[in-house]
This record gives sequence, C-alpha cells and structure tokens, in this order.
Amino acid sequence: MKLIELKCKNCGAQLKVDSSLNEITCKYCDTSFKIDDEVKHIELDHMEQKGYEFEKGRIRAQKEESDSKPKTEEDKKSELKRMIKFTLFSISAGAIQLGLFELLYNVIHIKWWPSYLIALIASVIWNFTLNREYTFKSSNNVPVAMLKVFFFYLVFTPLSTLLGNYLEGTLKWNGTVVTLINMVLNFVLEYLYDRFYVFKDSIDTKKKK
Repeated sequence: MKLIELKCKNCGAQLKVDSSLNEITCKYCDTSFKIDDEVKHIELDHMEQKGYEFEKGRIRAQKEESDSKPKTEEDKKSELKRMIKFTLFSISAGAIQLGLFELLYNVIHIKWWPSYLIALIASVIWNFTLNREYTFKSSNNVPVAMLKVFFFYLVFTPLSTLLGNYLEGTLKWNGTVVTLINMVLNFVLEYLYDRFYVFKDSIDTKKKK
C-alpha cells in the first residue's frame, strides 16, 4: 500500500490516504470527497521525489561519516602503498626528465629554460599515465583529470621556470642542481595535488579486468 498526502477540501486538514482509493472521508470533519487521477499522479510524483531526496541525503550522510572516521590499519597500508608507487613512478619520470634535460642542455647546448620545459612535459605525461592507472587506480574521466593536472602545471611551470632561470642565470648555480631542486618541489606538490584534488573521489574506482 502506497500512501499519499492530501488536503481536505472542507477543513484543510492534512490527510494520509491509500493511493488506490478513489473516494475518502476526512477523519476530522467527516467530509467525503473523490480523489481524481490527476491529483493522485501529482502527489505520487511528489512522494517519489521526496524518497529520491531522502536516499541522496542518506548516501551523503554515509559518505561524510566514512570520511570522518579515523583511518584503519588497512587504510594506512593502502596509503603507504600509494606513496611508494607514486615515488617509484616519479623516480622513473625524474630519470626521463633528467636524462632528456642533460641531452638538451649539456650535449646539444640548448638554453636552460627550453631544455627544462621540454624535459618537464615529457616527464609529466609519463608520470600522469602511470599514476592514474596504477597508483590511484582511478576510473576518473581522463580529459577532466588531465585538465586538472594542466592547471597545476599552468601555475607550477612558469614559477619553477622563473625560479630556475634566476638561480642558473643570475646566481650562476649549476643547471643540473637547479633542475634537481625543481624536481623535488614538483614531486611533493604534485603528490598532494593529485591525492587530495585530482583523484580525491575516484581512488581505487578502476575495475579490475
């Protein structure tokens, strides 16, 4: 039996009645009146909407409760594994970046900033692909995730390039050392950005094949 809420046409009292009935009597004023199909349809839709909103609220409350719970040992182990994977993939990306930078800067003798930029872009593509697939195991929309990462590098790249160019060009620091400093900054900041923004709500959502 599905109940719907109606208002008495005589006294205005709120009534809960069986949706299968075609005629009801108000328990407050004893007025009898017919319920037309249109009214039932509207009220049923209203009740279904209420049920939908209730379910959404329940799911949201469960998620908030889950987020507020202290991490279990299993959660801590999973987080540690993610950090280790991210570190290993970042090392491989760093090797690509440093190797390509050395080739461009010390072998071909291109200026520091274009050498740094080209090497950085290559390492970012490598790092993003592996970390999305294996570290965060995210089923997140790839273009959306890449756009978020793009915004990170939209800020990080010019700032790190200006910093590196100042250290190498003005203060005459060793170009390789400057690149290593930027790589460490990139590693720390990108992990935090990916973990708590890019893949925050989609970690471990990728289905196993």
